[in-house]
Order: sequence, then structure tokens, then C-alpha cells
Amino acid sequence: MTDRASLANTVAVILAAGQGTRMKSALPKVLHSIAGRPLVFFPVRAALDAGCSDVIVVVGHGRGDVEAYLRATFGDRVKTAIQAEQRGTGDAARAALVAIRPDAQRVLVFYGDVPLLTADDLASVAHKLDTEPDATLALATCSLAEPFGYGRVLRNASGYVVAIREQKDLASDDERACTEINPGIYASSLSFLRDALACLKPNNAQGELYLTDIVAYAAGLGLRVAAVPSRADVLAGVNDRRQLIEAETTLLGRIADRWRLAGVTVRAGARIDDGVELAPDAVIETGVVLRGKTRVGPGAIIDVGCVLTNVVVDDGAVLKPYSVLTDATVGARAQVGPFSHLRPDSHIAEDSHVGNFVELKKTTMAKGAKANHLAYLGDGIIGEGANIGAGTIFCNYDGFLKHTTVIEKGAFIGSDSQLVAPVTVGEGAYVGTGTTVTRDVPKDALALSRVRQENKEGYAAKLRAKLKAAKAAQPR
Repeated sequence: MTDRASLANTVAVILAAGQGTRMKSALPKVLHSIAGRPLVFFPVRAALDAGCSDVIVVVGHGRGDVEAYLRATFGDRVKTAIQAEQRGTGDAARAALVAIRPDAQRVLVFYGDVPLLTADDLASVAHKLDTEPDATLALATCSLAEPFGYGRVLRNASGYVVAIREQKDLASDDERACTEINPGIYASSLSFLRDALACLKPNNAQGELYLTDIVAYAAGLGLRVAAVPSRADVLAGVNDRRQLIEAETTLLGRIADRWRLAGVTVRAGARIDDGVELAPDAVIETGVVLRGKTRVGPGAIIDVGCVLTNVVVDDGAVLKPYSVLTDATVGARAQVGPFSHLRPDSHIAEDSHVGNFVELKKTTMAKGAKANHLAYLGDGIIGEGANIGAGTIFCNYDGFLKHTTVIEKGAFIGSDSQLVAPVTVGEGAYVGTGTTVTRDVPKDALALSRVRQENKEGYAAKLRAKLKAAKAAQPR
């Protein structure tokens, strides 16, 4: 586990200035979504969780949007520095120096497109400087059977790290055969980092200032560079949308496993975004998608194919298959679905039922209220124990304004009724099947608006004969 106190005077520098051209998008790469969050969220959270005293994000391409997101999400806990031109990772790290407090003891430098990074990954590299006090620079390393495309960690005959060579700059077969690669996490003192960055030269195939060259700088001065073995997925940076999905798959698997270990049943094939909260004994079935700030209470069941965005589901509620809910709340032991749609500002209280093909929009249902079949309930207030029959429509929109329908406690709305808002059906009132309600219905009253039925004996046979003759007369 991370020792937050030991990183209290460590500054995290996160490099997030690149354009990300391989994403083929107008959106800055670090703002692309993964598991419900922008990419940059995850390394920033890792730094904060590790206990870093300051977090500085180096921004460049699309910096206005990136800065706005960081400010809205993290407030003053995160500062930014600007890389005016994208001249390489070393130049980006240089840009951060002006924002680092001069009394900072240690600096961690890493990238903003590594969503699988954790606080423990950062702490293990930073703590290497404590456990090996003769080390001036510490960096993460790992081995890959297929290292093509990654910078190689080069060691001398004594086994000490002496350089990192990027793929395009490999100079020999031995270097190309090296399988130890660089995940891109570095820790050093502020004074060493300043000196090393000042000495960088663009002597490489890209003509850029490489941050990796601080390793050769340290070795050239006879200073010790300590390697910290890390997991291979720590280096899973995102450069294109294929890699975005690969990293997301791993991240979503971690999230699901975390909830399983916390006592939640999460079936294979469910997607739970970062930020969702689940209580023990909740059940999340296959094909469920949980997004945003969704919270699911103890014993609640979210059945196959449901999609929830910013929804609160209380204890013991049941969401039946293929229901879609957005910015809504579901009370304890309530039932929703199958195939229900709760649009924003819909709230159903405990023990209420919203059934097959029922749509709610900005509607509140009190305890025990029911709308079990084929209804549209928009801009409504439905009282305790009220029953809404199949095919009922709240006619809430007049072409210019939305109006409210109020159904008071214990009222009964018969099937295939239309309620033209604004209108109130009083407590205990009864609306007969097929009624169009245009005026308030008093308490305990019966509302009817049907046309009187008339039966014409024997007329059906005459009508069929007439229609048959008309069809025969049609030109062929």
C-alpha cells in the first residue's frame, strides 16, 4: 500500500501536452474518454492518491480545454504549466520547472496517457531513492517478449543502467535484442532534474529533446541510476483508438474485480465505469452499463441490458431487463421494467412500480404508486398508492410550454386515458377507461368523457357487402 506521508514533499509532473495525431480527432488526446473519465484523470488521481504535495500537468495542444477540465475536476489541487511548442518530452519537462516550488525535495515525472498507472506504481519508484540513498535517479522498467516500438533500457557489463535508447535510435543488434523497456516513470531530486534537463540536446532521429536522455546524463557523471521492476501494463500508453480500447478493457476488468471482492455480484459482460458506487449484495447482470455517478444500494438487482447514467438505486430495488435510466432515482424495493425509460428528473419512491414500455420524464411517483404498462408520464406528480392504467398519456406540452399533471393519493386512472395538463385528479378519484381529462377531477369523483355506445343490429353484414362491392369496382 502507498505510504502517503513519505511523498508529502514530492512534486508530480505529468506530461500531457502532445497533440495525439494518431487519435485522428479534434479532441486533445488526454481528454478522450476511458471507463467514463478522460485519460488524464487517471494519472492525476494516481499522483494525488500517492500523496504528492503538488501535481503539475504540462499542457499544450488544446490546453484551454484540458485546463478547464482539470480545474473543474480537481480545483486548486492541480496546477498547469505550458509547453508552447511540442519539441519533445524533455522540453515538456523543462516547461514544468517554473511551476515547481524551489523547496521541493523530489520530483516524479511521468505521462498523462497512462490510465492503468496506480499510486503504488508511483510510490515504488519514488521510494527507491530512499531505500538506495546512493541512487540519484530512479526509473521504472519491465521486460517484454516483443519490445518493438519501446525505448530499451541499456546496462553496462556490471549491470548498471546507463541509457535508454528509443526504437528509432537503436544502433546495434544487441540493443534491438534487449527486452527490458522503459515505462516512463522517473524520480529524482529537483536539483538533478534541473541540471539534466538543461543539458539535453536534440541528437536523435526525431530531432527532439528526449526526457530519456537524463539517464545517460546521470551515468556519464558516474551517478547511480536505480531500476524499479514494474508491471508491464503500467506502460500501456494510449496513442490511437485501438490502444484506447485495449487499455479500457483492462481497466474495466480491474473495476469489476474490485467490486466483486467488495461483495458485489458482477456478471461477465457488465460494464461499470470509474466513479460508479456499488453496495454489498447488489447484483449486476450481463450487458448492464453503469455510467457517471450511479449508485446501487444493498441487495438491488440490475438485470440484463439495463443502462444507467447518474442514477441512484436504493436498497432491494429491481430493475428488469433493458430499462434505460438517466439522472433519476429509484426507491427501496421499487420495480422498474422491463423496457422502461426514466428520463432526467424522474423519481420513483419506495415500493413503486414502473413497468413494460412506460416512459417517465420529470415525474415523481410517491410510495406504492404504479404504472405497469405502456404509458407516457411527463411532468407529473403521482401520489401515494395511485394507479396509472395501460396506455395513459400525460399531455404535457402545448407547443410552447410544459405543464404539470397531478394525480393525488389513491387515485385510479383507467386504461387509454389522456390527461391534458395542467390538470389535477383529486385524492381517491376515478378516471374511467378511455377518458380525456381536460378539467380538474375533484376528490372521490368519477370522470367520464366517452361517447355513448350505439349498436345497430345486423348492420355488420350490410357493411361488409357494401365494402366488398366497392372493392370489386376498383380498376385492376
